[in-house]
Amino acid sequence: MPLDANSEQTDDTLLALFANGDRGAARLLTVRLTPRVLSLAQRMLGDRAEAEDVAQEAMLRLWKIAPDWRPGEAQVSTWLYRVASNLCTDRLRRRRSVGLDEAFGEGNEPEDFSPGVVRRMQDAERAAALKAALAQLPDRQRQAVVLRHLEGLSNPGIAEVMEIGVEAVESLIARGKRALASRLSGRRAELGLSDDT
Repeated sequence: MPLDANSEQTDDTLLALFANGDRGAARLLTVRLTPRVLSLAQRMLGDRAEAEDVAQEAMLRLWKIAPDWRPGEAQVSTWLYRVASNLCTDRLRRRRSVGLDEAFGEGNEPEDFSPGVVRRMQDAERAAALKAALAQLPDRQRQAVVLRHLEGLSNPGIAEVMEIGVEAVESLIARGKRALASRLSGRRAELGLSDDT
């Protein structure tokens, strides 16, 4: 069965096809899922190279479990987010022994292609401030905030990824947002943030 990027096959179906030897299904799942996992990992880790390693490892784990996948128990994307989140958390824990300054040093800023020098500088400063503030949050708060506000997952989806209740997710997000607001409050004018931002 030929598959293309516009295939309407579900992730479950594609994973089952891959488990039965369909390499085209694997290619399509990779195209669909890797960018989202890479984005999550980059936001959690703040490092593109590490994020690529995490995304690759998460996809490898997906291929390994494909023959045993039970459709309907969980969404493939949710399972993959959970694996990537856990891999990121493990790396962040190991990183603590190195120290935040070395882990989030210069050269790890996300690329920004928006026009205008002033805008690019302001956007880069905002991104750096947010990254630094996120790095100071406890792992679970950071994970919940990133999944909700940067990846756009729903609270029930986050609860499934993090394997906790929806109320716990809401609490983590609320505490994380308060902590971020507190850490960034003294820099609102400097970062060009208004009350709406």
